[in-house]
Amino acid sequence: MSQRGFDKLSPNGLEVAMNKAGWQTKTFGDVLDIRNGKNQREVESADGEYPIYGSAGNVMGFATSYICKAGATIVGRKGNINTPIYTETNFWNVDTAFGLEAKSELDSRFLYYFCLSYDFSLHNRGTTIPSLVKSDLLQIKIQLPPPPEQQRIVGILDEAFDGIATAKANAEQNLQNARALFESHLQSVFTQRDEGWVGKLLSELCDIKHGFAFEGAEFSSDVPEGKPIVITPGNFTEDGKLLFSENNTKRFSGKPPAAFRFDIGDLVVVMTDLSSKMKILGKPAFVETDDVLHNQRIGRVVFFDDSVEKRFVYYFMMSEGFLKNIKMSATGTMVKHTAPSRILSNVISFPIERKEQMQLVAKLDALREETQRLESLYQRKLAALDELKKSLLHQAFSGVL
Repeated sequence: MSQRGFDKLSPNGLEVAMNKAGWQTKTFGDVLDIRNGKNQREVESADGEYPIYGSAGNVMGFATSYICKAGATIVGRKGNINTPIYTETNFWNVDTAFGLEAKSELDSRFLYYFCLSYDFSLHNRGTTIPSLVKSDLLQIKIQLPPPPEQQRIVGILDEAFDGIATAKANAEQNLQNARALFESHLQSVFTQRDEGWVGKLLSELCDIKHGFAFEGAEFSSDVPEGKPIVITPGNFTEDGKLLFSENNTKRFSGKPPAAFRFDIGDLVVVMTDLSSKMKILGKPAFVETDDVLHNQRIGRVVFFDDSVEKRFVYYFMMSEGFLKNIKMSATGTMVKHTAPSRILSNVISFPIERKEQMQLVAKLDALREETQRLESLYQRKLAALDELKKSLLHQAFSGVL
């Protein structure tokens, strides 16, 4: 079976999946009913007892009546077509969601697990918005074992998925704890007012320079390698680094102005959010490669006072207090923007002694490295748990579980 078939079962994959005694090939039309969703306007009420579900399984309110019975599986008709949801109660589904109700020969949770394993995008009829139609779904083939075998498989999957859910919750909590520990320590560094510390406006230490307004037509991901890279907000990560991947690297095809080339070691800061969802406004990073150009949405930090370590300022810009100030003073509605004057109006506290600054930076570097090691560990664990779920579903509907 192809790798894609491993992730989500395809019709061809189902036909060759097993040849076990008692298993029969059926269609959705044979073993389940598909309930169309309806507009909730007439049944929605503050006193309603039945949840109103959208295509993503999100509760959109409560209704005085229901369309589908408890145990039905929600599959999106539009939008979220590949994220089935199992329901524990009677519910009303809106017109962008189908409700799949199993008939007597099909266990409702066996149907749900099958839907988790199945690639509904194979039946996508939409262009901009993914869409499914009922007639296509009714033709989907499902390999169906006898009811006792369905219940045995469901029992194994229920127990395994419960264990995986617990393991994922623990890994996600550990991931959050690791990040919170670093952020808490970082914040504590820049809120102390110990003897031998001084507070100054950033404007007393450095300036923020705008980049060049490169023509959009002259830089893109299609420009071949060998041309200089233009740093954009899309290259910044939330943990204060620059990332150049195949998808986010834009190169400049024209003749770049020499005055807007970065030097290795330059400290830069995001002055325009990537989007309304990707909040990286104010995040700093260091330029670690050459032949990189300065876009106008990025600020270049130019120091004229050497009383403070550049990396100490970097960690200040990573702190919660600084980022909060930047966001509060930002302009724009959907996508926020800041300006050099707003960045430079922040007050940074630092030890007068450079040696103490360097010691603090070394401690932050070490803690950050350990935090990132733990984050990588927990993220790998989460990825492995997701792969385990896919593997179990593949085995279940290939007849080998």
